[in-house]
Amino acid sequence: MAEWTYRLRRAPAYLALLRGQARSQASYRTSFVVDLVSNVGATALDVLTVLVLFRVTRELGGFDRTEAMVMVGLSSAAFATADLAVGNVEALRQYVRTGLLDAVLVRPLGALPQLLLMDLPLRKASRAVFGAGVLVVALVTADLAWTPGRVALAVLAPLTGAVFFAAIFVATASLSFWWIDSGEVGAAFTYGGRDFTTYPMTVYSGWFRAAFAYGMGFGFVAYYPALALLGRADPLGLPAWVGWAAPGVALPAAALAAAAWRLGVRHYRSTGS
Repeated sequence: MAEWTYRLRRAPAYLALLRGQARSQASYRTSFVVDLVSNVGATALDVLTVLVLFRVTRELGGFDRTEAMVMVGLSSAAFATADLAVGNVEALRQYVRTGLLDAVLVRPLGALPQLLLMDLPLRKASRAVFGAGVLVVALVTADLAWTPGRVALAVLAPLTGAVFFAAIFVATASLSFWWIDSGEVGAAFTYGGRDFTTYPMTVYSGWFRAAFAYGMGFGFVAYYPALALLGRADPLGLPAWVGWAAPGVALPAAALAAAAWRLGVRHYRSTGS
């Protein structure tokens, strides 16, 4: 109880950091608007890539365009939200390399919230909005038979997917405490994971699908929730309830990421450690 009370007392400081970032980034309005518009491009390109594939084929891994776009929407909404909230944790390696992390650690605030709020990329908000829009359009186009369960899953799936991607961002960034030049390795799992979840899992095979989809849990971001929303059986043979397993994957991933972060902070001994 005392710990939670202490955290609540620090909330105004975090809000002040957030307000400061919002004011500073919005002070140059034209630049901020241009950044907002241009940042949609990355997410839009992922969507267009899948649409282009359907110009030359009727099915992708056994799924038609409408079904595949539900997966694209879930993946885009989840990743863009996570990237907005915690994506700038990738700058950790620069803080460790230059020693700026020392200044963060001596303040009476949590190190991770500070890093996330000190340079929150509000310009990426347009990606999150666009990703959510893609999901809404995909669900409407799919003409689903809506039930309370499907409505709950349509809301819950992108949120748990965002938690999962946020955990990947934090866990891979934590490698910087031991390996400064781990950025490319981290990108293989963050942006590589985004690309993996954009397509039906049936287009992958062998150890690669087993490792990414099941071993690391990426299959539960978009593929299995989409199957549950669409009312389709899994071509790979897993039962229907797996479509609801996303929270059971995202929450342990978040716990592991938090543990990796705490271990890294304890390991840190200033620049050169």
